Amino acid sequence: MAYVIEKEKCIGCSECEGACPTEAIVPAPDNKYEIIADKCIDCGICEGTCPTEAISG
Repeated sequence: MAYVIEKEKCIGCSECEGACPTEAIVPAPDNKYEIIADKCIDCGICEGTCPTEAISG
């Protein structure tokens, strides 16, 4: 199962995007971020970098 970003908690800081080794995290139209499930390798790095704990998997 791929990680997901809770839009309500995401502040659009881009920390997760920069940390993702597979470029699975991309900006969404609402200036927040989303994870492309097919690219996510479930490494958990993004979850550890998110300052608002918006990412879970």
